[in-house]
Amino acid sequence: MNPVIALVGRPNVGKSTLFNRLTRSRDALVADIAGLTRDRKFGAGKVGERDYIVVDTGGISGMEQGLDAKMADQSFQAMDEADIVLFLVDARAGLTPADMMIAQHLRTIQKKTYLVVNKIDGLNIDLAGNDFFELGLGHIQMIAAAHNRGVTLLMEKVLGELPAEFLRDEDDPSVDVRGVKISVIGRPNVGKSTLVNRMLGEDRVVVFDKAGTTMDSIYIPYERHDKQYTLIDTAGVRRRRSISEAVEKFSIIKTLQAIQDSNVSILVVDARDGIVEQDLTMLSFILNAGRALVIAVNKWDGMTTEDKEFVKKELERRLTFAEWADIHFISAMHGTGVGNLYDSVEDAYESAYMNLPTSQLTRVLEDAVMDHQPPMVGSARIKLRYAHQGGMNPPVIVVHGNRVSSLPDSYKRYLGNTFRRVLKISGTPIRFEFKSGDNPFDGQKEDRLFNKSKRGERVKQTADIRKAKRSKLKTKRGKESQKK
Repeated sequence: MNPVIALVGRPNVGKSTLFNRLTRSRDALVADIAGLTRDRKFGAGKVGERDYIVVDTGGISGMEQGLDAKMADQSFQAMDEADIVLFLVDARAGLTPADMMIAQHLRTIQKKTYLVVNKIDGLNIDLAGNDFFELGLGHIQMIAAAHNRGVTLLMEKVLGELPAEFLRDEDDPSVDVRGVKISVIGRPNVGKSTLVNRMLGEDRVVVFDKAGTTMDSIYIPYERHDKQYTLIDTAGVRRRRSISEAVEKFSIIKTLQAIQDSNVSILVVDARDGIVEQDLTMLSFILNAGRALVIAVNKWDGMTTEDKEFVKKELERRLTFAEWADIHFISAMHGTGVGNLYDSVEDAYESAYMNLPTSQLTRVLEDAVMDHQPPMVGSARIKLRYAHQGGMNPPVIVVHGNRVSSLPDSYKRYLGNTFRRVLKISGTPIRFEFKSGDNPFDGQKEDRLFNKSKRGERVKQTADIRKAKRSKLKTKRGKESQKK
């Protein structure tokens, strides 16, 4: 399970800046104005091999009224839901009554808390955090989020002190004896629980014709055809402005955790509504998490031929970025097409954990380059030398060459399509990492100069020896002539 990390603090202490650093994105609006963040924002991050979910919150001043009071409620709720709290304070502003009020609340709820002193750039580190020891929250972490100073050390400490339940490697299929973990994701009332019951062959979870029946992620281990599976039924995720109940807001975090905890995600779409904005939002989170994907278009029964054709065209038009995912048109209520989901789930799982030899990957790369050369950069062409596997779930292919930072996105897509077609990878995204190898001719100029200098010394020494010999021989001949 991946930990949930909440960022809390007064307005304008740098929470959104840190959020963008931790998620390596620009999702949170950042400006030198207090109060820009009004609702909780969720994002995924990774340090080393550890994944986590980070929550950005609005500022708490302790004097909120109206809209600000609702923003503060969101922040307090984020503290209650989180596994870890990063309490940000401003090194330039010093300790304030609002900081003391937040610290008191954190002590009350007894959450694992790290006191983070931000904006230390240009200040004396030995003195910047002294005021905040008064809060009694233990060791202080010093960072400058705007300049990415101390952020990596902070996260290494936070993730290095995780409780035992968070330390299991979720991406290693040999660790989990429950087999393939399948999360069922979608908006409320699209038929997720009905599909789970149909896949299980029994009424295992509650089904009711009302959105929001499932409030938590439910893990259900079972066996099918001598194979182990675990189905994860999740709560439906609505648009943020439609969410009002506190429990439903907590359900969103559990759903995001379920996606990262699973091996394959089944995105359930309502055929009568078609694919809508919220479906694409959930799809983007699945892809960002790197999970294998199967799309199930539910409630396909009873639709007219014209409506079915329209839905198929819309799916083809709006899902061009995920055309590698299998799409099934099903009826969870009647069981139509549900059995076919397992074939796609198995294919996606095998592709996600495929072992790819370096020789095979390099051969595919060479063939791709031979068919279509990389573009020129100035007067020289980009060269791609070899490729090897860098990870699984999703498959990571590391390509080595020179000037790879100038490789255009169009050529990267060409490589992705080529590798997917040749290696027959389906149902899972592929990630590429491009690395420039060491130039074997780097330092050759210095070597030449050094060698030239050494050669000059040897020539000079040889000339001196020859000169000495000639001088000695001349002296000897002179003496012999005098004797005669």
